[in-house]
Amino acid sequence: MTRNAAIARARDHLDSGCFKAVLSRLLAIPSESQNPERKLQIIKYLDELRRIFEDFGCDCRLLTVGNAHFLYAERIEGRKLLTVLGYGHGDVVWGHDDCWSKGISPWLLVEADERWYGRGVADNKGQHAINIAGLRAVLETRGRLGFNVKYLIEMEEEIDSPGLRELCTTHKELLSADLLVASDGPRLSEHRPTIFLGSRGCLTFDIYIKARASAHHSGNWGGLLSDPAIQFAHALATIVSPTGRILIPEWIPSELPQSLRRVLADCVIDGGLGGPEIDPGWGEPGLSPAEQVYGWCSFDVLAMKSGNPEAPVSAIPPSAWARCQLRFVVGVDHEDILPALRRHLARHGLDAVEVAPSPDDGLFLATRLDPENPWVRWAEASIIRTTEKVPAILPNLGGSLPNDIFASVLSLPTLWVPHAHPGCRQHASDEHLPIELVREALGIMAGLYWDLGEQDTVPEASTSLGSTKVRFGRLP
Repeated sequence: MTRNAAIARARDHLDSGCFKAVLSRLLAIPSESQNPERKLQIIKYLDELRRIFEDFGCDCRLLTVGNAHFLYAERIEGRKLLTVLGYGHGDVVWGHDDCWSKGISPWLLVEADERWYGRGVADNKGQHAINIAGLRAVLETRGRLGFNVKYLIEMEEEIDSPGLRELCTTHKELLSADLLVASDGPRLSEHRPTIFLGSRGCLTFDIYIKARASAHHSGNWGGLLSDPAIQFAHALATIVSPTGRILIPEWIPSELPQSLRRVLADCVIDGGLGGPEIDPGWGEPGLSPAEQVYGWCSFDVLAMKSGNPEAPVSAIPPSAWARCQLRFVVGVDHEDILPALRRHLARHGLDAVEVAPSPDDGLFLATRLDPENPWVRWAEASIIRTTEKVPAILPNLGGSLPNDIFASVLSLPTLWVPHAHPGCRQHASDEHLPIELVREALGIMAGLYWDLGEQDTVPEASTSLGSTKVRFGRLP
């Protein structure tokens, strides 16, 4: 049997309706990790996936760290074979059932306008379902994978993956592998296959001024009492320019490496139908839009408040507050982000402004596999062979994922092959996935998994189940 046969089998899984049936069952489980009433649904989802993995010869077990639940599946075909770790998350954000368009429910797979709608269809149930179908297609075609596969499914990614780092630290040997191949996030655009090599880091924090215990009449005290809102506006103006350029040197990398400029040179930011228009001139001068998102840092104010916006009164407010966020890339010291901000504010005479980490959001660290890494060229060649399209190579996702755990704790090269698109409306109502994108993605993953089983075509790696370094072969 051939590589093309495996790709055809994966696509037949779509045409026969089998893939839709599997995805329908997964979407029907309301696994909202932000909803404490859905704990039983979390376990139900893992049970459903366990049956799917066991059906094609994987050994499975449930792992727990505190209140966090994980499914671990493995199929070991030989100690000297390449070992690939897969990852996905089965939890979703709130369904917000009443916000979806008429005739569409978050917990039903609905087909309309050549798209599938449902909560998790893009983030992330549809994506790991595609990868599992690709594995099955290769196994059924070849009779074996030709490599060892380990797969980890977590159920708390939407609440910042509590327990994942501890799990990977505690079970480092169990999860040992030569490579991570996973799918999450959007492609660069709907019709262009994409590989991203890591993710931007993310730190969410609060900036606030508490001048006094209560508000005071602006007629009696105006001009005598400091106005926290005015002070706050000046503080923000020292952090970013009027055009959004970050003004704190510690918050940006020293340079944009040439290897990143090279891979981003042909990347065009396109949100597709319904996506926003890019504001020209916003951000760091001299960078292309792709370089801004995938190679640089961005600062945003997520929310801010002073006084009573819903019912303003003639009083000087006692305080001002904002929740802010810095998305940062490799080269920025995450431990110095908040100290650098405090030093910066003090230099500008704004000692009244206080800074504290947000109590509701965790820290994601920045990671990036070198675009010159042989695994990147290998994956690029595999996707070109399958689709006859040159994939976009993104040094890191613009958003944030727990990739640093795989890259740092498990010491893995990381390849992410996303199967959603920028306009998929993940985390919003009417989340969807184009059916033709699913077809292409099934072919891509079947091709990648087939090629991973061809030992004479993959880069050099150390077999994670053995003790010696083995050169598996040459690049295609």
